[in-house]
Amino acid sequence: MLWAEEDLPLAAALQMKRGAVLYRDIWFDKPPLVPALYLLWGVAIGPVLRIAGAIYDLLACVLAFALSSSLWTRREGYAAAALMAFFLTFDTHSAVLPLAADLLLLVPHLAAVFFAIRGRPLLSGIAAGLGFLFNAKAMFVLAACALFVWPSVLILIAGFAIPSLIVLVYLTAAGAWPGYIDQVWRWPALYAASPVVASPIFNGLVRTANWLGFHAVIVIGVIAWWLRDRRWKMAAWIALSYIGVVVGWRFFPRYFFLLLPALLIPAARGLCVLQSRSKLVFAAVLLTAVIPLVRFAPRYLSLNHWSDLALDEDSRAASRIVNSAVPRTATLYVWGYRPEIYVYTGLKPATKYLECQALTGVPADRHLTQSTVVLTQGTREARLELARSMPDVVLDGLGPFNPNLAIQNYPELRNWFTQYHEIARTNGVIVYVRSTMP
Repeated sequence: MLWAEEDLPLAAALQMKRGAVLYRDIWFDKPPLVPALYLLWGVAIGPVLRIAGAIYDLLACVLAFALSSSLWTRREGYAAAALMAFFLTFDTHSAVLPLAADLLLLVPHLAAVFFAIRGRPLLSGIAAGLGFLFNAKAMFVLAACALFVWPSVLILIAGFAIPSLIVLVYLTAAGAWPGYIDQVWRWPALYAASPVVASPIFNGLVRTANWLGFHAVIVIGVIAWWLRDRRWKMAAWIALSYIGVVVGWRFFPRYFFLLLPALLIPAARGLCVLQSRSKLVFAAVLLTAVIPLVRFAPRYLSLNHWSDLALDEDSRAASRIVNSAVPRTATLYVWGYRPEIYVYTGLKPATKYLECQALTGVPADRHLTQSTVVLTQGTREARLELARSMPDVVLDGLGPFNPNLAIQNYPELRNWFTQYHEIARTNGVIVYVRSTMP
């Protein structure tokens, strides 16, 4: 199966594999290394994709070990690696699976801080710069590293600039720089400025408290570390990481991957201190790890009840219908946020838009139930581009859930859409084929 967080990067990577240029030929609202990473294994899905995810998580554990060992001893290193492995499995029900933007910052984050505490500002900056090409919140990682490498901040910044300059040259030469600014910076800024809930501060307090309670074992470890060491730079790292979580006032569980390393590393030290002082207290603290274990472990025994699986199976069903109805040379457009269908069908997209956020102006995290427009500039032009592209197949994966955003409701698409007729539907997708398709 594919998870929602990885669907769009996979679909974009598939087009990059075919020669398309990101931001010029593909509308994509995340930094460039997010889809580019999937090219390392040929955009394969199935076991290859899951093994790649496991290797990435293992690398995070190795870096956690190296970082804690450098600060203290190998005992703290093993504790940090064990905590990282545990929470990457149980932090969210799918945390170990999708290589998406928030998780992909984890390894560069750990690497940047590791090099910073080892007195290697250039390498630390390069690692943070690579992280920035996965997730803009790497700026908070850079700020933390600046504290650790002081006064060699200029060398750190030079290292940070190297990966970005390379990408800048490439995007400019490919004519994709304006699209990068529009899609990766302007659109997310509008998204961040539009709250999902009525009381974002209260929501943030509740979700933060829930996350800290869920991670009680490392919170207790951090308290034990602070009572023993009180290193202000480490405390500043924690504070900067949490500010990164707060930015945008969303507090989705995946955003806390930014905070996880900053708490987990000192927690490893604190737990080792507790173990040295009282094995009974240490054992009692470890029992708090039962919270995430009990919360999510049973879900792995009941996969057929997951809503994520139901949505993915629906996309597979729609893809089977399409592949049986049209030739492999047909072009496809999917209205809604179902980019995994491009991956499952293998059909070429008719336009650069692999989903409809840029056409409706409504973010995908709410468009199934809400219709408030966030983005206005360029949406009409995007709809006109869709009409000109004349895809052979159109799949509506949004109208069945939110009729207000159905494809035929838009004036620019109403006459154009009369050229299509329905051939089938699943629980969440309506399949249309162009009546004059060869």
